[in-house]
Amino acid sequence: MKAIVLARCALLAPFVDVLNDVGAPTERMLSRFGLPAHPQQKPNDYFPLIPALQFATTAQSSQGLADLGFRAVQRMHFGHMSEQLQAAVRHAPTLFNVLEQWCRLIPIEDNLVRYWLERHDDRLRVCNSISGTAGMLHLEHTQWLQNVMMIYVIRQFAGQNWAPTTIAFEARYTPGAETQSRWPRTRFLSGQKVSWIDLPVSLLSLRNPATSAVSGPSEREFRHIGTDTVTALKMMLPSYLDERPLSIAEVAEIAGTSVRSLQRELASAGLTYSRLLDQVRFERGAELLRKTDARIIDVAFATGYADPAHFARAFRRIAGITPREFRENSPRA
Repeated sequence: MKAIVLARCALLAPFVDVLNDVGAPTERMLSRFGLPAHPQQKPNDYFPLIPALQFATTAQSSQGLADLGFRAVQRMHFGHMSEQLQAAVRHAPTLFNVLEQWCRLIPIEDNLVRYWLERHDDRLRVCNSISGTAGMLHLEHTQWLQNVMMIYVIRQFAGQNWAPTTIAFEARYTPGAETQSRWPRTRFLSGQKVSWIDLPVSLLSLRNPATSAVSGPSEREFRHIGTDTVTALKMMLPSYLDERPLSIAEVAEIAGTSVRSLQRELASAGLTYSRLLDQVRFERGAELLRKTDARIIDVAFATGYADPAHFARAFRRIAGITPREFRENSPRA
């Protein structure tokens, strides 16, 4: 079974914002492609990337929008990145240190995205690719995000007007004239082996203007997303709970596999889908009880239960205590 490619909902939210602004039936389209509703309200949850590419391509065509990926990244800013990556950028002393950390820590944002650095004479390429997507159509939507997120990082050091000499896409895609006019000093390359942007090697020693005197978080504090099926599902399913928990058939479709294959994969980990879903709902409920002051009834709805009584019984079956007792006995995060 192929790995499920995940990304943080914060990266889907700009696409939703663009479509909402033009009056598109965005929620219906998200549902059609098995994507979580209202991703802007759950930025640190995760969505499956492959259906999102199909969603973006269909939305671009049906709404008559050129370069939807570019339109989306215009809505992005440095704050769309995870707090962990923002912290890594703030505490790194030089741009080179930031680029090195980015390449190590990017699994916080996307589990199968890889970044690496390549020296080409007096220029450095920051390259990126997504495992298992070679040859897929319409990768430009995510490659805009992958390239421009790095541009936003470099601008923290080189200034807000900095732009690369080259933006290269693995996808066979050339931006429209209007989009290219926004990048007058940048050339665009299509159909490359990987996506990349370049920068002068001379910029690598730039000091960080935002470096804090306080030491940054250690790398062991950063949460990477696993690539195995069980871990990926545990990361993905919470983004759907407040709407309704997904059925195993829906999950299999999102994963691009059959129900039987998914069941076999879970069985090899000693799980059924029902048991896995119970674990996910419990862990989300425990997190909300520990970290928020949300009412028990609101926690029940947020974890996919119809009423607090059902939530309390399910929670007690796993924890051995009621949600209220769990909250009273838990140290506040």
